[in-house]
Amino acid sequence: MNTKVYTIKDPSSPQGEDLKMIAECGEIIKRGGLVAFPTETVYGLGGDALNEDSSGKIYAAKGRPSDNPLIVHICELSAIEKIARDIPEEAYILARKFWPGPLTMILKSSGVVPLKTTGGLDTVAIRMPSDKVALEFIKASGGYVAAPSANISGRPSPTKACYVLEDMDGRIDAVIDGGDNAIGLESTIIDLTEDSMQVLRPGYITNEMLSEALGRDIETDPALLDPTRKERPKAPGMRYRHYAPKGEVHPVKGDADKVFEHIREELTKAKGDNKKTGVFCSKDNAGKYDADVIRCAGSLDDAETAAHHFYSALRDMDDENVDIIFVENFTERGFGEAFWNRLLKSAGSEWEDA
Repeated sequence: MNTKVYTIKDPSSPQGEDLKMIAECGEIIKRGGLVAFPTETVYGLGGDALNEDSSGKIYAAKGRPSDNPLIVHICELSAIEKIARDIPEEAYILARKFWPGPLTMILKSSGVVPLKTTGGLDTVAIRMPSDKVALEFIKASGGYVAAPSANISGRPSPTKACYVLEDMDGRIDAVIDGGDNAIGLESTIIDLTEDSMQVLRPGYITNEMLSEALGRDIETDPALLDPTRKERPKAPGMRYRHYAPKGEVHPVKGDADKVFEHIREELTKAKGDNKKTGVFCSKDNAGKYDADVIRCAGSLDDAETAAHHFYSALRDMDDENVDIIFVENFTERGFGEAFWNRLLKSAGSEWEDA
């Protein structure tokens, strides 16, 4: 298969020729094909959410387990009423507050979305992205696009079109190149089918923001960090190892000074074992490590900047054939919870204490 690349000239306000290219990609979706497209979070791998054959193609292209649900992307709020039932008022409150945006809501499925898209569940995950190209693409595709991240299952999610091509060239029909993603981590997922209304995947929309909007405490599912859980996942990324590069990832927790010294010691050991080393760290420490590859992002209190650059850093280290990657203790407050969730997933839910 020849994967065609459509490069958007003005992703912030697609017009004219840009819209023509997006419309062409929408027709690919309607014919049952697959198109990778930009969102504000990461690039998604889109197929017709109402066509079970398209969902099967997505799972095949990614090498993704078929019990891992796909998110249905929509471009207008009224679209949820076709694919969901018994919609609680909380869903409309959150939609008015955070849509379009990086929030996915799990609702009870109306049955219109095939079970192959929902991972065999009677629930459906829905989100309306804020990226202008994404919204035009969803509209051109018929209004319902199923899309996980556009990478081989388990690999770091792509934040640039070139990373999509690294994994998907020859596997899918087309890629819409809309530039770099603004956020760089997947959307927050909240389950609204239970009274507890728990966050199943932390993201840019934090628990504090959700709690304020709903006027009640919203907690994260405590089982997120339990690698032994066996029940079928309601949300993407709950069961399987994700976001992982080829090298080993070693998050290090603790006091900043102790973390710094611990990583320096471990780098010395790794070099003694003839391993190629990498570090993802704050900009303040970037020049202080003796590692083969160093990538930095902001300060230790700036999880947003760290998250934005994290997947790209992992991809870079893959390109450099890094064997072992150490990651500093960026804040876990606010958006930092989402960053550490992805970091621990990339490390197989394990970390080192300094």
